[in-house]
Amino acid sequence: MRRLLLYALLLVVAAAALLYHETELPLRAGQPAVVVDVQPGMGAAEIARELQRVELVRHPLVFQAFVRWRGSAGRLRAGQYTVPGGKTLQEVVERMEKGDADRLAVTFPEGYSIDDMAALMPSVGLKAADFKAAAADAAPIEDLDKDAPDLEGYLFPDTYDVRRDATAAKALVQRMLQRFRAVIKPELPRLEAAGMTLRKLVTLASLVELETAVPAERPRVAAVFLNRLKKGMLLQTDPTVIYALKKAGRYDGNIRKKDLDLDSPYNTYKYAGLPPGPIASPGKSSLLAVLEPAQTKDLYFVSRNDGTHEFNETLSAHEQAVNRYQRYRDRSATPPPPTASPSPR
Repeated sequence: MRRLLLYALLLVVAAAALLYHETELPLRAGQPAVVVDVQPGMGAAEIARELQRVELVRHPLVFQAFVRWRGSAGRLRAGQYTVPGGKTLQEVVERMEKGDADRLAVTFPEGYSIDDMAALMPSVGLKAADFKAAAADAAPIEDLDKDAPDLEGYLFPDTYDVRRDATAAKALVQRMLQRFRAVIKPELPRLEAAGMTLRKLVTLASLVELETAVPAERPRVAAVFLNRLKKGMLLQTDPTVIYALKKAGRYDGNIRKKDLDLDSPYNTYKYAGLPPGPIASPGKSSLLAVLEPAQTKDLYFVSRNDGTHEFNETLSAHEQAVNRYQRYRDRSATPPPPTASPSPR
């Protein structure tokens, strides 16, 4: 019996020594940092194998025993953790318990739609489908736009930090919406004074955003759209057709003449007035351009092929500009019939 007790004591001491060695002593001292990638849904055994892969544990079973002893086996949070040389396994586990993962950054350019934004998610380790699902919930904007079917247009374009965990996409969408609210809040009194709904403002601003990348032109582009709306003219803006084609799964990077007949409420060549809602997320300058449009009678604009546009009040002047900048780029081509589009391609 004494021998058995001695053996048991030796086993306990050996286990304690092994546990101390594995968890309390610095690992990989003097070596470069390693990245531990804990995916959502990983259990202790899978995390142990990931730690062994980057040489932060020598014995995966010891890691599993350690986290179970701590009661944290089910509390290790997903994320990407950069671990410098010389850290102990206990320090690594404590970071995972807190979810103190590395922060990655994602930048959403102005003029991106929800689908465009979702396509960036894999670059920061998130799922596009999770982002789309979060952006499909219009409840968070209901107090400002009761007709919004989703958050299109209301996710403010900016750079955001991202933490990789099970709720990261939803949290990101919430921060983007909060940023939009912070930007638009000072402008709400002006919006009410002008008798314009937020939905109309953001929809118009999304068109302005996609029609020109030149900040100085945005108030003038906004004026063209507002002037055409007052006169009951079709807006005839290509970005709305592109948006409609994308929603129909038909966009291949080009617009053809037949596409202008697409039966979609977003097709502003076919249906008068504004499209049903925003087609992208506008930046602040485009939002302000709609609130402070240029004081002009312009009804048309056409690209000069250098990123800028020529604006005109009359169809005849517009047609001359189209001939100058668009139709005769290929002098051997037969000029197409005139169009009243504000931005013919």
